[in-house]
Formats: sequence, C-alpha cells, structure tokens
Amino acid sequence: MSEFADAKTVEKVVPQTSAVKSFLSGGFGGIASVLVGHPFDLAKVRIQTSPTGTYKGTFDVFGKSLKADGVRGLYRGMSTPLVGVTPIFAVSFWAYDLGKKIVHAIPGREPRDLNLAEFAFAGFFSAVPTTLLMSPTERIKVILQTQGSGVNKLYNGPVDVARALYKEGGMASIFRGTGATLLRDGPGSAAYFVAYEVIKRSLIPAGGTAADLNPLSVLFAGGMAGVAMWTIAIPPDVLKSRLQSAPAGTYKGVADVLRVLLKNEGPQALFKGLGPAMLRAFPANAACFLGVEYSLRAMNMVF
Repeated sequence: MSEFADAKTVEKVVPQTSAVKSFLSGGFGGIASVLVGHPFDLAKVRIQTSPTGTYKGTFDVFGKSLKADGVRGLYRGMSTPLVGVTPIFAVSFWAYDLGKKIVHAIPGREPRDLNLAEFAFAGFFSAVPTTLLMSPTERIKVILQTQGSGVNKLYNGPVDVARALYKEGGMASIFRGTGATLLRDGPGSAAYFVAYEVIKRSLIPAGGTAADLNPLSVLFAGGMAGVAMWTIAIPPDVLKSRLQSAPAGTYKGVADVLRVLLKNEGPQALFKGLGPAMLRAFPANAACFLGVEYSLRAMNMVF
C-alpha cells in the first residue's frame, strides 16, 4: 500500500539527507534539466513575448530558429542558466530539504514523515531563496532568447546583457521580475515536490524503499512532477516573461502586465507557451530527478 494511502498522515519516517548532499545532488539534477529542456524553454519564451501570430507553435519556433541560426539557435541563451543552474537547483533542493527539517523540528510534532500539506510547505519554502538566484538569471536569459539575429542582434552574451542592464537601472534592472518569479515558483515548487513525493512513493515495491526504484520509475515520477508544476505555473510565467523582456518603463509591475495583457489579448494570453512548456516539462524534469537521485545514491555509497 502507498505511504500516501492516508492523505492526512504518513506514518513512516524517511531518513533525512545531509544539507551538503542535497545541495550537490540538486546541482547535478539542474545541469541535466537544462541540457535536455533548453530548446523547449526558448520556444516557450519566444511564443510568450512575440505578437500574436508570429509563431504557429513550438515546432514553428524550432524551424525559424534553425533557419536563422542553425542548431546553435535552439540553445541561444543557454549559457546563463547552465552556469547558474548548479547553484539555483542546488539551493532549491537544499532549501526543500531544509523546509522538511523545519517541519520535523516543530515542537510537539510526532516523529513521522511529512503529510501532503507539509511537503507543500517545504516545496514553497524552497522557492524563496532560489528566487534570489533565479530572477536575475531568468532576466538575462529571456533578453538573450528574444533578441534578434544577425544585424538585429543586440548582445554578445550574458555578461554583455548584465552590463547593459546595470547601466540602464542598476541592480533593480537586473532583478526586475523577482516578485513575478516567486509568484510562479512558490506554488509551482509546492506542486512540483508534492507530485514527485506522491508518485515516487506509489512506485516503491512492497516492503522496499526509495533506493529500490529503477531508473524508469524515477524518470516517470520526475517527469510528472514537471507536468504538475507547469500546469499551474504558466500564467505567472507569461507575466514574468513579458515584464522581464519589455523595455524599461513599459510596465509599472506585474499587476500592470496583467492589466494590459487582459485588455489587449484576453485571458487566453495567460496560457501562451503552454505547449512548449508541457513538451519540456516531462523530459527536462525526468532528467533532473534522475540526476538528483543517482548522484545522491553515488554520494551515499562514497560518503
């Protein structure tokens, strides 16, 4: 029977992972996620930030990118998340582990594993410190992904973008969209980790442990966790992309982005980019959790 047969309580106590191992395994998972998912992320951002009708869908973005820039065009802007992904995902999984430890440390709480609400708290908590790293990385990545090609290319890379943003408005410009990033990643991370924990535990063989899961089970649980996250994260992600890619002074904040978007394009525009986001969600997050779980197992064998 699944450990989540009773959604209110989970009696079995799962051993806690050390902070260092959580940090390092998160980094490995993040690198795997970016390598697999970046072309889909590029398509998502292009669709979200371009005028309606510019692209017919994900594969139209792929086709036009390949025609303009070749295969390298599908990985435009990847250097920023790839360089930043190790600390971002490392902090995410470290903070998730810390969130679980905070729950376990609540005075008077019985020594048992977390229930669904507590896993959701730990997931939301993981997004708070992660946002401080994610927001400027996303800002730079979105600008690189949406700039033109050839003679219309404005920036040579992430350092060039960061320099221009700082000149434009200091650190406030680099961190534009931080609130929108947390609006996306707080609820999204809660759904992400809850879905992974529920599905992973449902796949554990009777009488076994998480260490008994085979790679296909980890891939499935991780992929479905990504789908769960993006099912609720796409509307705030649209707002974040619009806010972060717009010229300075276009919007007063995320609420202003929402007002303008609803007025000009209607509520359906909040779901722009849903196709590529979902196409990316399963493989990228399957790769992420496979990297996390197996790097953690390797470290447990060595340390």
